[in-house]
Amino acid sequence: MAFDIPQTSKAAVLVAPGKFEIREFPIPPVGDDEMLVKVEGCGVCGTDGHEYKRDPFGLCPVVLGHEGSGMIVKLGKNITRDSAGLPVKEGDRIVTCVIPCGHCSACMNTPARTNLCNSCGVYGLFPDDDTHLNGYYAEYLKIRPNSTFFNVTGLTLDQRMLIEPAAVAIHAVERAKTTNLLNFNTKVVVQGCGPIGLMVMAVLRTLGIDRIIAVDGNDNRLALAKEMGASEVFNFTKFAKFDDMLKEIVAATDDLGAGFVFQCTGVPAAASNAWKMVRRGGGLCEVGFFLPMGTCSIDPHYDICNKEITAVGSWVYSPQDYPIAFAFLRRAAGIGLPMEKLVTHHFPLEKIGEALETNVQMKGIKVAVVVE
Repeated sequence: MAFDIPQTSKAAVLVAPGKFEIREFPIPPVGDDEMLVKVEGCGVCGTDGHEYKRDPFGLCPVVLGHEGSGMIVKLGKNITRDSAGLPVKEGDRIVTCVIPCGHCSACMNTPARTNLCNSCGVYGLFPDDDTHLNGYYAEYLKIRPNSTFFNVTGLTLDQRMLIEPAAVAIHAVERAKTTNLLNFNTKVVVQGCGPIGLMVMAVLRTLGIDRIIAVDGNDNRLALAKEMGASEVFNFTKFAKFDDMLKEIVAATDDLGAGFVFQCTGVPAAASNAWKMVRRGGGLCEVGFFLPMGTCSIDPHYDICNKEITAVGSWVYSPQDYPIAFAFLRRAAGIGLPMEKLVTHHFPLEKIGEALETNVQMKGIKVAVVVE
């Protein structure tokens, strides 16, 4: 199958905090170990929002977008299968994952945890270079050699744009499972009902956990949390102080506290409060901080030692999480969870600034940029 490929591609370049320019770049040649993808759409991540607001990674100028998917329009002759071993051809739809360096300690000694690679690459977080087409906020994306990618032909575009955040949630729950504290009887608190928190709830429901308490400050998000499997919800803005809400959460968990807490916000004060919701002998997974947002205070005696808490951190995902994410999305649909409701907004590439503003102002759940 041969596609009519234009000579140039438009791309939304973040040239400075708060400022995008739609630029046109020549489409580079595709080598034997590379691919050219016609982008169809990309979700807006919280990381994109932070980069848009203040460029904390120092990437500008940069073509953002890492929750994307598109169609292979040119395939290097050496690429015949995806990272899960499935055959690929031109015309197939794919998503990409991280690009481990292959030679650091994490890559060499813990191949199942290449998310810890110190030089891990991610499409949409590469500074501008001679290729230019390095992120999904563009009409075309060039896939580099040694990239991890997966054939997701057959899924809708909205489903494909949810795979990356689903992988984040899958990784967090898999990390939590290493504590041996998650079972059918565990009473779980999920703090933060953004895309990741809602995804975590959905993953827990597909695993059969049905006592899930959702905490957020937005009633609309809490309503969606109920649809994603939350049995009870708490809006922290309705309480004069945190301790008042804590009493009710403890009461809702058999006067013990949560058996496990997932902290899914990027707010230091919330991270501090999360420890106080855990019961003695319980556990906590911190999944909310993907860039430094400040420090928080905990009491090592009361919050950790006295309660003998088991805590784990969760950092993005590894390629091994992606096939699990595909299975999760199928199972979520099978039990009637309305995953499609997570994608609340669609913007064309030319309105990338409006899409990012909608994201940073928290006016939706998952904002998407659709490339025509």
